[in-house]
Amino acid sequence: MNAGNLAAAAFGLASAASWGGGDFSGGFSARRESVLRVGPISRLSGVAAQVALALVFRERAPSAASALWAVAAGVSGSVGLMALYQSLAVGKMGVNSPLTAVLAASFPVVLAGVLQGVPSGARLAGFALALAGIWCLARPTSGAGRPEGLGFAAIAGLAFGGFYLMISQVRGPSVFWPLAVSTGTSFVVMAGLAAASGETLRLPTSVLGIALLAGILDAGGNACFVLAAHAGRVDVAAVLGSLYPAFTVLLARVVLRERLTRAQTAGLVAAIAALPLIAA
Repeated sequence: MNAGNLAAAAFGLASAASWGGGDFSGGFSARRESVLRVGPISRLSGVAAQVALALVFRERAPSAASALWAVAAGVSGSVGLMALYQSLAVGKMGVNSPLTAVLAASFPVVLAGVLQGVPSGARLAGFALALAGIWCLARPTSGAGRPEGLGFAAIAGLAFGGFYLMISQVRGPSVFWPLAVSTGTSFVVMAGLAAASGETLRLPTSVLGIALLAGILDAGGNACFVLAAHAGRVDVAAVLGSLYPAFTVLLARVVLRERLTRAQTAGLVAAIAALPLIAA
């Protein structure tokens, strides 16, 4: 592996670790406070981090069309984030995080297949593996029924898939300004929902730090992904970055002592293995 692809691999893994840590932090915060409080706070720190990155990289402002696509992506992303945090708050992170990731990766590919033709053999294999993994993750456990939060995880996956489709329509050299616009839109949507529900954005200090960390880690994952794509092959960055649920699951196992059944463990492995194939 040459130096460029080695750097791309390192930054790609860093993006996966950062995204996975962000999901865990957000879900962990939502276990202690309402998602309507946690979500806006995490988005607020994300906006600040992305604006800072845009200034560091001296990016130009996006065009009006790109800004509109970023706003639309932010609306979809806000739905996805709230649903994801809720699914991680009420259910097993080791089940719901990979389910969300698989659906988010699959949705744009399925739509492209409908509009542009049958996907490649690798992607079809990824779909088959993903379906098997989802079945194992979602099947009822003995005497306990289906795992909790699956509905929220599915909504999150589809909403994130919509986010990917819309943010991909952004054109031009800027990366972090459109992301800042998108994340800022998510903040406005979530803060509006919180206000309409009578929620305040005040969080206890112990939860506030974790919620802010979630947004910073999400922005850090974006930055590492961009650095990976600039350093070497973008497919290397995409495949390694798509492994982020593994880090969420690892943190849930270490911090929360989550245990999965054998079937759920097999589903987790299948789902994570399917992601690089779908992203290929």
